Amino acid sequence: MTMLTSSPTSATVNLQQLMDASNRNDHRLAQALSAMIAASAQALATQTSTNQAASAQLNTVANVPFQRFRLDSRQVAPNDVFVLLKSHTPNCQKSRDYLYQAAKNAAFILSEIDPIALFATANVPPHANIALSTDDSQSVAQQQLDSLPCPVLYVPNIRDFLGDLIQSHLQHQQPVTLPAVVAVTGTNGKTTISQLVAQLTQLTGMSSAVMGTAGNGRLGALVQASHTTGDALAVQQFLYQMGSENAELLALEASSHGLDQQRLQGMPVSVAIYTNLSRDHLDYHADMAEYAAAKARLFDKAHFPDLTHAIINIDDEHAQVMLDTAHASELTVWTYSLDASKTATFIAAKIKPSLQGVEISLHTDFGDGKINNLDIVSPLLGRFNVANLLAAMAAAVAIGAKSNVGIERIATAVAQLQGAVGRMQRVPSNDGCFIVDYAHTPDALSQVLASLKTHCKGQLWAVFGCGGDRDAGKRPLMAQAGLAGADQVILTADNPRTEDPQMILQDMQAGMSAEQYQRTHIEPARQKAIEYAVNQAAADDIVVIAGKGHETYQEINNVRYDFDDSVILQHALEHAGRV
Repeated sequence: MTMLTSSPTSATVNLQQLMDASNRNDHRLAQALSAMIAASAQALATQTSTNQAASAQLNTVANVPFQRFRLDSRQVAPNDVFVLLKSHTPNCQKSRDYLYQAAKNAAFILSEIDPIALFATANVPPHANIALSTDDSQSVAQQQLDSLPCPVLYVPNIRDFLGDLIQSHLQHQQPVTLPAVVAVTGTNGKTTISQLVAQLTQLTGMSSAVMGTAGNGRLGALVQASHTTGDALAVQQFLYQMGSENAELLALEASSHGLDQQRLQGMPVSVAIYTNLSRDHLDYHADMAEYAAAKARLFDKAHFPDLTHAIINIDDEHAQVMLDTAHASELTVWTYSLDASKTATFIAAKIKPSLQGVEISLHTDFGDGKINNLDIVSPLLGRFNVANLLAAMAAAVAIGAKSNVGIERIATAVAQLQGAVGRMQRVPSNDGCFIVDYAHTPDALSQVLASLKTHCKGQLWAVFGCGGDRDAGKRPLMAQAGLAGADQVILTADNPRTEDPQMILQDMQAGMSAEQYQRTHIEPARQKAIEYAVNQAAADDIVVIAGKGHETYQEINNVRYDFDDSVILQHALEHAGRV
């Protein structure tokens, strides 16, 4: 399966036609496009000395035919519209270069950045508003702008309706019925839950697809993705493609970056799931409160007007932020918990895990007077996967309500579920137990180790590292999480990116005690670290290779080398005669 890279046909359209179509369909895009043109007119009128020409330019743009939208200036072909967005770390020179490059072919340009300020400003610090310079430089900037071969519209709020705009363009070319969308946010569990939702809905009669870290597409035919949440263009094109393939349900991962940058704007999310929040991405978010606020956007009908249900893990300390947002949006709120003493819609009253899966006594109460008590056998390893399963079942019930697919039918499908690749994935061996998992945060690693410790007759081994060019403050926390949960720890490289792996490992060792050092082996080369664990682990031991999971590469100095933990582990087991 391939991703769409263009509109379904080569026919042209203009903004006025999209507005007219939106008006006929009572679509909110019409109002947004009208506001865009009005805002652009006002901005140009107050910042240029050529107001009459600016107004004429705007009137012309509304009727300029174009073929497709582009967010990458290198991909702009004749008659495309280029959308210039701010980056997380603004660079004026790069943005100017993008404008010049795109203007050679573009029908017109929609810019989130004030083009006058862009041409008049030399350097802009991250997150700062671009301020106009002197009158002289402003005049020069206006001349530069006027010299471009296509019009540039300043649309500071373009992200508020960019997704709607792209989807409206796709639908204008060839209408399709879009799938319902379930979106999952949280630090851990997004990939597993989204895939479980897709599996459960498909097993109960719907045609389903997924979009996220482990790949995009129909179940069993995923295409690897570069980001958990793609840009607005990629997301809308994929949604449209799944509609073209008659998918009825799309389960996707909503990253904090994607939510903060409004990449999911215009997605018809009807069910939103919150898993948990632990330290991650603090190289992007200022603190945990900002991180939580980004996640909470998913439960706000102002951002996702199609929302009907919020499914929230009340065992997490940040759940209240999500609950408050969901209640303010008057959503149907269902909660889930692994604590039998709590009051929740879905409760795992009893949990009996094993290395073959887990037996669950499920208690559900939807507040309608009907209480269900179901015994479920899940093939998924780990206690934390019980929470993931509850979230997925809740979403499947919410989606299936229109077709009368209830909790009983969904519960019978659980036995057929398969875990996501690289999530508590057991690699076959004659003796010992060898697991590959994506756990790359302290909390996730702690949960994986705690789940396996109760089944370990011998020693529990943990092999892991930390990524380069990311939150350095997480590194010693990862090491301590591993040492707290495992008997033996092997510290190694993850994706060092542009950092020296030795320096990352040094950061991880901060605060370690003499006793901890005695249980720690340090091997920067990840393949050697895996081979060491295979050769040292006894027949009753459990070994967890954590941090990379489904990834099939290792990134070193901006180069991605082939590296798949499960493949490396399998080869090491074969060489050691353990398979």
